[in-house]
Amino acid sequence: MARGGERERSRPGGGGAVLGEAYDTALLDLDGVVYYAGGGAVPHAVEALGAARAGGMRLAYVTNNALRTPDAVAAHLTELGVPAAPEDVVTSAQAVSRLVAEDVPEGSRVLVVGGEGLRVALRERGLVPVESADDEPVAVVQGYGGPEMGWGRFAEAAYAVGRGVPWYASNTDLTIPGTRGIGPGNGAAVEVVRIATGGRSEPKVAGKPQPPMHRETVLRTGAVRPLVVGDRLDTDIEGAFNGGVDSLLVLTGVTDAAALLAAVPAHRPTYVAADLRGLLTAHPEVAAEPDGGFRCGAWRATAAGDALVLEAVEGGPDTGESGAFDGLRALCGAAWTRAGAGSCGLDAGKALARLGF
Repeated sequence: MARGGERERSRPGGGGAVLGEAYDTALLDLDGVVYYAGGGAVPHAVEALGAARAGGMRLAYVTNNALRTPDAVAAHLTELGVPAAPEDVVTSAQAVSRLVAEDVPEGSRVLVVGGEGLRVALRERGLVPVESADDEPVAVVQGYGGPEMGWGRFAEAAYAVGRGVPWYASNTDLTIPGTRGIGPGNGAAVEVVRIATGGRSEPKVAGKPQPPMHRETVLRTGAVRPLVVGDRLDTDIEGAFNGGVDSLLVLTGVTDAAALLAAVPAHRPTYVAADLRGLLTAHPEVAAEPDGGFRCGAWRATAAGDALVLEAVEGGPDTGESGAFDGLRALCGAAWTRAGAGSCGLDAGKALARLGF
């Protein structure tokens, strides 16, 4: 079984037990993993999570979105057919509120630029949310507040930060998916305040991929053998890397096969699967061959010249979904080994097309 402490992964892990049995807790991202921006469940997510839970795996839902409260997130999951309680949900609002509470006295006033999820999390830590830079706050906290948040809120943050008030951010994701497309996320709002204050200050950031989010999740879930499950390389997988734990990338969200092959070490997942059904299986081994090739299932991949090359073995290609992911895993071995500590720039177009990606 692969371990998260492997800092320069050269191939996906495999050859061990079913993931839902090998790890005690799944730390699941939400958008693109469990449900989509429109609110509907990702295909196979409800059934797969139900089976993993029935098998004894604890499910925790970990989100960088600071807008909604854990109660609201849990209610939405339950409506989708994924039973969840508020204590099963961990948000970046909770993580950043713990950061603030460690730095300021209980009862301190905190200027909030965000939504209800952030206010609830601050109150949970004994802090007092305020709305104006003139309310004498001892800290400023920014979190995603929804598309209706006005410029006046950013102005209040800029006034306070400009006066030297310590600044915190729930996360710095530049974008957030919505029903109409990709919109500006909290990271874009943070940049507004940074520009308005002359770029002289930097916020303390809590959300994925920063360590405070991983710490908050482990503290709240009590996970001993956690598995991070996500769809983003630069938040979910990098967050697992920073926390020294294993990860599963599912290709139901923003990351595609080409981006996976080009991943730098901090963005290389331990495992890769089509969707959350990957929790219910033992992943196949990716074997390194003496000539530098990598084999998984009925596929063999090599890095030759300026391209990744894929060939079928054992009587012909496996063109089903399982076979396609075996081929992708083999390609990861060839790409990541060639790239070393960098990003693979080899042409993978023909190889991925052969697998249907």
